[in-house]
Amino acid sequence: MSAMALPAAADIRAALADLPDPELPVVSIGELGILDRVELHERSIRVELRPTFVACPATELIRSAVEQRLADLAPDATPEVTLVFDPPWTSDRISPAGRAKLAAAGIAPPLDPEPGGLITLDAIVPCPYCGSRRTRLDNAFGPTLCRTIRYCADCRQPFEHLKTL
Repeated sequence: MSAMALPAAADIRAALADLPDPELPVVSIGELGILDRVELHERSIRVELRPTFVACPATELIRSAVEQRLADLAPDATPEVTLVFDPPWTSDRISPAGRAKLAAAGIAPPLDPEPGGLITLDAIVPCPYCGSRRTRLDNAFGPTLCRTIRYCADCRQPFEHLKTL
């Protein structure tokens, strides 16, 4: 291994932050708050990812994309990409830009948690298409573990809602 200097941690974080989420490609892993810690050691780069769900099927795709990006950035470094679950990912980690991108793509972003941290399935979720609050839960099980299917009574559009956690 050559004596090349590793990029700065902030540069590595910036380069990784724009990787798209495989299941929600309109947002990046940085905007979703999945990219957690970036640490540099002598000849290695350690990256911690905080998946949205323990059983998220996109986790290995995200890990692989991070490893590839690290190999492109610092080919002489040893990448260490680990998954961390304590504390678990929560929907408040999604950035304002990520929430706006979800809504623009027709996916209602997570709601702010109720006082006391309670999560309810009958919460009023504004429609990302027309803004109506006359929506209802259609199916608690959406296309992925982190989404539900809802329906708007005003514009008659079904839409996805990223679960509040």
